[in-house]
Amino acid sequence: QVQLVESGGGLVQAGESLKLSCVASRSLFSMLAFAWYRQSPEKERELVAQIARGADTFYADSVKGRFTISGDSAKNTVYLQMNDLKPDDTGVYFCHVVESRIKKYWGQGTQVTVSS
Repeated sequence: QVQLVESGGGLVQAGESLKLSCVASRSLFSMLAFAWYRQSPEKERELVAQIARGADTFYADSVKGRFTISGDSAKNTVYLQMNDLKPDDTGVYFCHVVESRIKKYWGQGTQVTVSS
């Protein structure tokens, strides 16, 4: 079992930046993938960015060039650097880690609100 705790969300104005953090309860070194999803009341939960073994880093088209996903294995932490934020980026951001085909974990989410 892996517990994930996100932080770093908040209320910002359009054009500003935020950096989200997701701390895992144990090492991420052996994980197959880690990712950030987001969900807003108007949309289904969508994949924002993902790093997976043996695959290219994925970014949703809407965040390419603005968001960067990274991991720090020494700190068991996954980050999402978000620059040039837009009102459409508003939502609850969830950290997601895949240990195996049947072992997948979610954090509790952190709210990001971008005002115009």
